[in-house]
Amino acid sequence: MEKLKILLAKGRIYESVYELLNDVGISINLPDRTYFPITNQQDLAFQVVKPQIVSNLLAQDKADVGFSGKDWVYENGVQDKLEEIMDLGFDGVRIVAAIPDTFDFNKIISKPVTIATEYQNLSAQWLKDKKINGTVFRTWGTSEGFVQDNEESMAQILIDNTSTGSSLHANHLKIVDTLMESSTRMYASKEALKDPAKKQKIEELKMLFEAVLAARSRVMLEMNVAEDKFDALVKGLPSMRSPTVSPLFGGNGYAIKIAVKKSDVPVLLPKLQSLGATDIVEYELRKVVR
Repeated sequence: MEKLKILLAKGRIYESVYELLNDVGISINLPDRTYFPITNQQDLAFQVVKPQIVSNLLAQDKADVGFSGKDWVYENGVQDKLEEIMDLGFDGVRIVAAIPDTFDFNKIISKPVTIATEYQNLSAQWLKDKKINGTVFRTWGTSEGFVQDNEESMAQILIDNTSTGSSLHANHLKIVDTLMESSTRMYASKEALKDPAKKQKIEELKMLFEAVLAARSRVMLEMNVAEDKFDALVKGLPSMRSPTVSPLFGGNGYAIKIAVKKSDVPVLLPKLQSLGATDIVEYELRKVVR
């Protein structure tokens, strides 16, 4: 089989995907001053590129798989030229329009405005949809400084991504609209999916990623319970399907295993103890294949 060519985006996305690949069992090592990570998988080939161009390269069939924020797929206008395989849920952000917190939005858009942004196409579409007379000023990197409450400000509206809004608040800006929500996703080129061998490998990667992501949100609980308290305990158990039960040596009760959401543990442990569970052990899961 021809190697599956995978694009990794530089920066924050790289770190998240690197950790995911490592948990799957795919190791990558990026030597200094190179863009081609070394991997322990003979059928995979990686390249590191800027996050803004991952989707463009996939749309042009220059690679088979890539990891990109949804925002850059739509900014590049290639959402119909590639396939979203799965939402990894990493680095969730909103693309928002913001103005100085002392301004009135309706007054701002009553006359021609300038937008400071990295998202030229999304911003132009937003102006069109809102029927606002404006122009787009392309920035590179941090953009908050271009939108200020003074006559010298280069722009009146900022369109940028935000996760918590804290940076906007620190720069005395307020959100007036949300253009879209974005997160890191796995995409594939349409040509790669036409190749049966590549399609199978892509589906296998998706399954492995889903198994790791499912495990990250769950833990395994093991416990013992006396026979006379078994029925009440089992009825009070949450479980992905049904718990694993085995008799204890000597016939003095049962050992029980269940996979539960991490967020349920603080409430669940006291409940289990009150229902008669003893010797409760909690441990992390590596993968959960359903």
